[in-house]
Amino acid sequence: MTTKAILLGSALALGALPAMAQDTIKIGAIFPLSGPNAQFGNSSVNGMRLALERMQEETDGIADRVELVVTDVPAPGDAPAATQRLINNDGVVGLIGSFSSSITLAASEITERAQVPMISHSFADQITERGYEYIFQISSKGSAIGAAQLNHAVEIAEAEGVDVSSIAILYEDTSYGTAQAAGIRDAAAEAGIEVAVDQGYPLGISDVSPLINSVRRAEPDIVFPVSYLNDSLLIVRTMRQQGLSTPVVGGAAGYIIPAFKDGLGEFTENVFSVAPANYDYVPEINADYEEAHGTFMPHEALMYGAALQHMITAIEEADSTDPVEIRDAISALEYCDGFASGLPGECIAFDETGATTTGFPIFVQWRGDDIVTVYPPESAREEPIWATAD
Repeated sequence: MTTKAILLGSALALGALPAMAQDTIKIGAIFPLSGPNAQFGNSSVNGMRLALERMQEETDGIADRVELVVTDVPAPGDAPAATQRLINNDGVVGLIGSFSSSITLAASEITERAQVPMISHSFADQITERGYEYIFQISSKGSAIGAAQLNHAVEIAEAEGVDVSSIAILYEDTSYGTAQAAGIRDAAAEAGIEVAVDQGYPLGISDVSPLINSVRRAEPDIVFPVSYLNDSLLIVRTMRQQGLSTPVVGGAAGYIIPAFKDGLGEFTENVFSVAPANYDYVPEINADYEEAHGTFMPHEALMYGAALQHMITAIEEADSTDPVEIRDAISALEYCDGFASGLPGECIAFDETGATTTGFPIFVQWRGDDIVTVYPPESAREEPIWATAD
């Protein structure tokens, strides 16, 4: 495999650091493997394991010495102690995690104090807006994803002659939902579009009827829900069962995983969603994932696999297992190989805050059992279809 990882900055001028001892290199993986977000946590870990296996098969570097230490963190309150154990007891040199923005925020408080690097695919803006030096965010911020959720939908609709004058925003009220809803709200204001419904709801909601009744009364042109899995199923199912055919444009997470189709069947057809990545960029990697797990590779599996490969390459470039030196290598590295080549932007790189400089949101759409990338045009694999659920 051709290595396209490029170490930028002063490390090139300093020469090689002392070689690492030939010991096992432990990297922590902190994810919700149980509880309401277990679907996302388990597929994230599956993606990381596949990424490590492929790296071990395709390179002669340190990947053979890497051990993933996986920890279940079902809720934000569990994150501090679990993160501390990984660092103090297991001796991890870096962490990957944890899908949920609220868990990532809690875990990164600990990694920052311990000066251990962490790479995350969580969306919340504040992850890289706290002045921290040891947290890195490989996906776009929630506000940027929310803005793309609105803008891409409006551009597709207007290209089909559909006027968008009012919208509904429904969002779960944790860090993920609130950040992304703010992006939708701000983009709508800039475009002069009325937000006819703007309602948050608690994670774990079991009755969305009041939300859907608000949508019915307002008659928006598009509904923009920002949801995890169970709430995404409730929102779309309730809308369609009540005869509401308004187009739905999901906010990633629950809208772009196999369980969404499993739970809704025909109701998923032509549902749009914003996404940080999609498996149709990497058909060979997706084929390996599908053979192992029986489904297409969800975005979180691709993103976290890329994050792990970036960290492993940074460790190799640093020629050190000192977490501070690994952090500096992560920050300086532009990694464009392996799983990273399948992300929008085709590389992973970070600015001085730890935010991505290469990633950008794409738009996907359900077609049968598959999700296809349909927007923006330069990223699309197929043309978008604008349709109501009539």
